Order: sequence, then C-alpha cells, then structure tokens
Amino acid sequence: MFAFEFPEELIRRTPLVGAEPADEWEDASCRDESGSLTTLFFSDEIPDILAAKAICATCPLVEPCLEGALQRREPWGVWGGRLFLNGSILTQKRKRGRPPKNAPHGVQLTA
Repeated sequence: MFAFEFPEELIRRTPLVGAEPADEWEDASCRDESGSLTTLFFSDEIPDILAAKAICATCPLVEPCLEGALQRREPWGVWGGRLFLNGSILTQKRKRGRPPKNAPHGVQLTA
C-alpha cells in the first residue's frame, strides 16, 4: 500500500517511530509558523549566530533540543543554544581570515 492510499485521518494520527509528540514542540521559541527564522539558525554570520543563540536562551525546550541534535549528529546550525559543525558542538566561531592584531574595543570576534 502506498502513502497516498492511506486515509487522511490515519496519516495524521500515526506518530513516527521515536518521535516526540508535536504538541511539545509548539512552545519552542524558534517556532514562528512561517519558517522565517531558518536562515538565522543556519547562517555562517556571527551576528546571526548570536541572535539564534539569544532566541534559544529564552526557550523552555533548549535541553531536549540539544539532546536531540546530539543524538542525530546534526551537521550544522544552532541547536539548543549551541553551534554545530560536522555533527559536533563548536566552542566558538571565528571570523574568516587572519584576526586583527588589535581588535577594536567592543567588537566580538567569536560567537
């Protein structure tokens, strides 16, 4: 039987194996129903990464999000308030190129 042959009620009620209930994730701070924050959470720009981490700081689901990302070995992005690259957590993100000898006061070079 193909997926298009299942009744709509059965498709909506059948949970995925190992998936959490969808209702739990409706309270996530990153969920805006339009997907407009996706580029923020998967950006390479340090200001975007800092903004995504700030959104995660207000989220009640930060711990399960981080645990799930670690289990899935997410390849990149901000998950649970942490920056991922190649399936592991990066401690900091640096600007491209050689760092300046004397950084201007008040400018953060890492995220």
